[in-house]
Amino acid sequence: MSRSLKKGIYVTPGLEKKVTALRQSGKAQDVVVKTWARDCTIFPEMVGMKFAVHNGKDFVTVLVTEDMVGHRLGEFSMTRKFQGHAKKGKISKLYGFSGRFLKE
Repeated sequence: MSRSLKKGIYVTPGLEKKVTALRQSGKAQDVVVKTWARDCTIFPEMVGMKFAVHNGKDFVTVLVTEDMVGHRLGEFSMTRKFQGHAKKGKISKLYGFSGRFLKE
């Protein structure tokens, strides 16, 4: 569900402060900004910067481009890892098609 237009975009105040400070110092291209704010909306001043977005386990580096403006930071840092589909054969038939009991 999208945020109401009358409320405007949601930007974490601390992250906004870091971005503006880096833009003014001229180090915006070099520094990777570490953040846990997955719900923060990407605004135009972030374009060209690198963010390390936490996905629950580790930090995923995200380079912000113009196409990402308006989206959330968390959309580009996946929280689940696809491990593949169940293997075919006798064991998968025994446990059903999910293969969730297989130990590999």
